[in-house]
Formats: sequence, structure tokens, C-alpha cells
Amino acid sequence: MNKSNRDLLVLFKENIMSPQSLEQELEWLHELLFNVERPDSFASAHEIIDLNRYKIHNNKIEIKKYLRRKKEQPFLFLNNKN
Repeated sequence: MNKSNRDLLVLFKENIMSPQSLEQELEWLHELLFNVERPDSFASAHEIIDLNRYKIHNNKIEIKKYLRRKKEQPFLFLNNKN
């Protein structure tokens, strides 16, 4: 897996972990974030609220197109379903 360049702040209540277990936890966290931030996962967890047409779009393809647009349109909102 290709490691992305990100800064993570991980807080622990107690410092009882060995450096190897800490490294393993960071690897798991990176893998989790990598899977969650994929476009398919992101599109399935969001919807577009279009107040121009009074519609809610749940189609993954439309959400991906919306994310790729360079210019934002008025009254189109990206909403998290969670």
C-alpha cells in the first residue's frame, strides 16, 4: 500500500504501548482512512441536495461528477448521510 503524506495526531490515555505496537496501530489507522477516503466509499456516504430543482441525488456517478467539478453551483449542497 502506498503511504500517503499525512500528519496524524494520536492521543493515548497511558503510555504503555511498545514502539512496535504503536507502529502497528498507525498502520491500521492509515489503512482504515485509505479505505474510507476512496471515491466509491465517499460517494456512498453522501448525497447531493439540489435546491434549484428540489431534488436529492443519491446516485454515486452524479456525486463523483459533482466532486470533480471545478466550479461550484449555487444551492447545491453535499450532505453526509451519517
